[in-house]
Amino acid sequence: MSNVVVLDNGGGLIKAGIGGEREPAAVVPNCLGRPLSSKKWLIADQLHSPGEDLTSAAVRRPFDRGYLINPDLQRDVWAHLFSNTLRINPSLSSLLLVEPLFNLPSIQHSVDELVFEDFNFKSLFVADSPSLVHLYEASRQPYGIVSKAQCSLVVDCGFSFTHAAPVYQNFTMNYAVKRLDLGGKALTNYLKELVSYRSVNLMDETFLMDDVKEKLCFVSLDVARDLQIARKPGNDNFFRCTYVLPDGVTHTKGFLKDPGEAKRYLSLPDGASPPQPRAKEDVDQLGVTEKPEDRRRIDLTKNEFSLTNERFLVPEMIFRPADLGMNQAGLAECIVRAVNSCHPYLHPVLYESIILTGGSTLFPRFAERLQRELRPLVPDDYQVKITTQEDPILGVWRGGSLLASSPDFEAMCITKAEYEELGSARCRRRFFH
Repeated sequence: MSNVVVLDNGGGLIKAGIGGEREPAAVVPNCLGRPLSSKKWLIADQLHSPGEDLTSAAVRRPFDRGYLINPDLQRDVWAHLFSNTLRINPSLSSLLLVEPLFNLPSIQHSVDELVFEDFNFKSLFVADSPSLVHLYEASRQPYGIVSKAQCSLVVDCGFSFTHAAPVYQNFTMNYAVKRLDLGGKALTNYLKELVSYRSVNLMDETFLMDDVKEKLCFVSLDVARDLQIARKPGNDNFFRCTYVLPDGVTHTKGFLKDPGEAKRYLSLPDGASPPQPRAKEDVDQLGVTEKPEDRRRIDLTKNEFSLTNERFLVPEMIFRPADLGMNQAGLAECIVRAVNSCHPYLHPVLYESIILTGGSTLFPRFAERLQRELRPLVPDDYQVKITTQEDPILGVWRGGSLLASSPDFEAMCITKAEYEELGSARCRRRFFH
């Protein structure tokens, strides 16, 4: 069998590697970035090089709102990956490409042109992420419910969207998929707005704020209680954390001032009321010794900022979009609607086999909060069981790698000759989309 390139072509990250391997060869940003100090655009993995100062870097992405809108830019990113990272010859390889759900025919057409006309791949198979996540989880636990029932509900919190997608016998049931127009990009943008409004203008700092979000944000199990704690001064505030901005001289990347601070919230007992405030004199004293000095340091040098309630208000968007004025149901309700769109016989199995994938499910306590939100919405006699993938960012790619190494894979593909003879639209019918 020829080597198969497996490409999970996400809006935020591209995961690329050779079928049959456990790990992808590259997990890199699907974009180009140009640092302020440079005239040259950096592509994909170049953005990860330790020496690069990406402060206020301009960013260009092939994807917008979940769909490929700039095939030329995507071609540049792929060409760089294929020649520099994977070092493959596309004309001797097949491609397994992961595409967004409900991809438009016009976009499918331009993708096929890229694959067959620009890169000359031998053959192509197109998959969607829920079916690959299902395949991987079923193979990982051959005696588990996902494998036995051949049925699962995949919740994919990606860069652009969050989907709740029922999968049956390795096919995503498109008619039952429900979508929340929120993903990692919207969360980063919301964090930018909160921080820029309260302390330092960081609206242009995409890479930096992604880092802040990944290191400091978590999901609250009791928002009302945590908001109370977040108002406390000094050491009574379990959530206060300081992030140091790059200065371009001694350090070109931002970092946490005290990594221990980021974990302090974990010491709050579950469901407990907030710790009692100190005596008034202590608070006044703290106010005098700490507050103005903090503010002066932030205002004058602009080299660091503190986060408190932003840390849990940002992921809260996924569970309560209405609080931000979005006319959308939260994730728990989104899941219930997806299940209710399926045959009633499948309902108990789907609730018992919920699989979380995608980078935004990595927020601490995500699964626990979802369980709490879902339980009251689900009939009492059904079990609710939520599994987070061991690596939610790589789960889709690993499913693709597994499929690409199966003996039937070549027979499932469209060949270049078929594409040239029949055209894109007719070839695509083979993929059940």
